[in-house]
Amino acid sequence: MRTVTKRAAVSAAALLLSAGMLAACSNGSSGDKTSDTGGTSGANSSAKIGLLLPDTVTPRYATADYPYFKDEVAVKCPKCEVLYQNAAGSAATQQQQAQAMITQGVKVLVLDPFDGEAAAAIVTQAKAKNIPVVSYDRLIDSGDLAAYISFDNEKVGQLQAQALVDRMKELGLPSTAGILEINGSPTDNNATQFKKGAQSVLTGTSYKVLGEYDTPGWDPAKAQQWASGQISKVGAKNVQGVYAANDDTGGAAIAALKAAGISTLPPVTGQDASLAGIQRILAGEQYMTVYKAFKPEASKAADMAVDLANGTKPDLPATATTAKGATVPAELLDPVAVTTKNIQDTVVKDGLYKVSDICTAAYKDACTKAGIK
Repeated sequence: MRTVTKRAAVSAAALLLSAGMLAACSNGSSGDKTSDTGGTSGANSSAKIGLLLPDTVTPRYATADYPYFKDEVAVKCPKCEVLYQNAAGSAATQQQQAQAMITQGVKVLVLDPFDGEAAAAIVTQAKAKNIPVVSYDRLIDSGDLAAYISFDNEKVGQLQAQALVDRMKELGLPSTAGILEINGSPTDNNATQFKKGAQSVLTGTSYKVLGEYDTPGWDPAKAQQWASGQISKVGAKNVQGVYAANDDTGGAAIAALKAAGISTLPPVTGQDASLAGIQRILAGEQYMTVYKAFKPEASKAADMAVDLANGTKPDLPATATTAKGATVPAELLDPVAVTTKNIQDTVVKDGLYKVSDICTAAYKDACTKAGIK
C-alpha cells in the first residue's frame, strides 16, 4: 500500500488533527503501520481477514488449509477475525462471496481461485477499496496481487511423471508402453503448470500417451467416466501407466481400471497426500502422491495477511508469472514425492495424519511392512 506524502503547506494543526484521528481508529487505515508492539498484531489488532477457498471435492481445504490458516492468524493477531467461505466449484459463487467480504470490511483477502482468470475481477474490485489480495495455492491471472504463496507447481508435475516413468522401467514394461494422462481443471492455473511439468518428462521418453484429459473442476466422477471410455477404446491390457494430477483423479482412474476387470493395477500417480491416497499407496493400488506441506503454506499465507492488514508489505524471495505475463511477488515451497518408502518421514512425521488415522484394521499389516509407527 502507498502512503501519501503531505504537502509542506499543510498546517501543523491539520497534521495534529490527522494524527489524532488515526490513533483513535481501532482498525487502522490502509496506511497504518505496526506500532510499539514490534510485531504484526499492532495497528489492526481487530482486523477482518477473508479466506476464500475454491472447491469441496478436494479434502485438504476443509481438513488442512482452513484450520491451519485460522490457527496461525489467532497466534499472530488474537483479536483478528477470519471470514471463511468455500466456492464449492463455482466461479460465480466465489465472486459473490468475495463481494460480501468486501462489503463486510475485510482488510485483506486471501483467495484460492476456482477460476484463475475469472478471479482477476475480484482483485480489481478489492484494489478499488484498497484491499490487498494474496493469491493462495493457485495463481490468479492479475498483476495487482500483493503476494502469491504456493509450491513449485511445474516441479510437482515433474515429480509425478518421473516417478511414473521410473516405476514403469522398474517393472520392466516395454519402452512403448501406453499411459493415460489425466490432468487437472482447465480453469486452474496450477493444473496448467502440473501438466507442463509432467509433459516435459513424458515427452522425453518412448512411452506412448494413449489419451489426455483435462478434468473439469477436478471432478473425480468426470475423470472416472473418461478413463472408463479410454480403457474400452484402447483395451485394458494396453493401459500400463496412469498419470493422474491428484489423488482424487488417481482414485477415479483406479476405480475405472477395477471396473474393467484389471486385477494387477498399473502404476498410478497422485497429489495432495490425501488420507485415501496414502491408504491406496499402502494397499498397492496407487504408486505415489505428492505431499505439499499444507501447514507451512497456510501459516505463511496467514503471516502475509496479518502483515498486510497492518500496512506492512511482505518481503518475498521469489516471483511468479501470471498467464498474461505479469510478474508478482511470491514464495514457492518445495513439494515432495511420497511412496510407501517415506510415508513415515513425511505425512506422519509432520503430523498431517496420526498413525491411527492411516493404519486402520484394513491397512494394519501394510503399515507394519512400511515401517509406519
